Amino acid sequence: MNLHEYQAKELLKRYSVPTQEGIAVDNADSAVNAYKQITHDTGSKFAVVKAQIHAGGRGKGTMKEVPEQHGVQVVKSADDVERVAKNILGNTLVTIQTGATGKVVHKLLVAQDMYYDGPSERKEFYLSVLLDRAKKQNVIMYSTEGGMDIEEVAHKTPDKIFKEWVHPMMPLQGFQARNIAFNFGLKGDAFKNMVKFVTNLYNAYIGLDCSMLEINPLFKTADDKIVAVDCKMNLDDNALMRHHDIADMRDKNEEDPTEVEAGEHNLNYVKLDGNVGCMVNGAGLAMATMDMIKLAGGEPANFLDVGGSANAQTVEAGFRIILKDPHVKAILINIFGGIVRCDRVAAGVIEAYHKLGNITIPIIVRLQGTNAEQAQELIKNSGLKVQSAILLSEAAALVQKAVNAN
Repeated sequence: MNLHEYQAKELLKRYSVPTQEGIAVDNADSAVNAYKQITHDTGSKFAVVKAQIHAGGRGKGTMKEVPEQHGVQVVKSADDVERVAKNILGNTLVTIQTGATGKVVHKLLVAQDMYYDGPSERKEFYLSVLLDRAKKQNVIMYSTEGGMDIEEVAHKTPDKIFKEWVHPMMPLQGFQARNIAFNFGLKGDAFKNMVKFVTNLYNAYIGLDCSMLEINPLFKTADDKIVAVDCKMNLDDNALMRHHDIADMRDKNEEDPTEVEAGEHNLNYVKLDGNVGCMVNGAGLAMATMDMIKLAGGEPANFLDVGGSANAQTVEAGFRIILKDPHVKAILINIFGGIVRCDRVAAGVIEAYHKLGNITIPIIVRLQGTNAEQAQELIKNSGLKVQSAILLSEAAALVQKAVNAN
């Protein structure tokens, strides 16, 4: 599960990780009030307005409706804040990660200015914690070249990317945190504050069951404080049972509506870019079915696993979700009857066909296993334009014919 920047920062505070202070708002008037409070508390005339979406590159991104407006902007008056808030809220932010369609912005974060003057030099770093599956360990990746273009740094100057591996059964060791601070070129109070920051951040990564935690920029202020100015946090969905309060932070506006609907029916669904919709029971069979679709000359339009407890309701929901994709030219249902009976799936197909109505695209049903013969008879006697197959090769041939016909 992805979190917004303002949500992630609130969670980091639980682990004593210093973050840039800010107030999340959803309208221009609240943004102005937040600006007044932030500047009053900090004594600075400056603040930063940040669009809150689940995508990076907001600083360079632009609003589709107001092209001159970026997703992150420094403001220095209440009028500035009001204008920027109206330019962003309710409009579509297009970044390098959202693609051309962009994402509608529903919230802003009005944050404090961190670029104040002081006795030492300000610096921006990059730091993230994630799982290295090849080494079966957590890894802290970091670089002295923090900011918006860390991908370019990794591509052009990989020698500036450092890594520190941590065994999952061990905490981050003191010498590892000091090594990170040393490679950042820090000393004095900045060095000590970085050691504390990295240690607490790693504890947050473990304690919150993160799959990825990225701080960019990780900022050294002019008075040697170490602060998370931006934060991207992904949580392991399988661990949300331990974090009910965090699960409530889920923002469905940021997710594909069809994937949200599928989740409400306990369907495992991922939208793809193809032309053949598929409904399968079991992840392994779903992957094999998508391979078969490609071999037949089609392209999978989705991954849809109805699981082992498919019934008429789940089949109907699956149909409805697949048919919402205008690019689908055929639907392939591939069920191996084990826990789920084939006749139950066939009944669900027939019931869904009647309820949804006006289905003009070909539907190919391949049922094998428990009560497969009864299922074949149900479909045969239904009078519906549903084609059935027993062998996978037969289903492939029907898919190819359907795709070529369209």
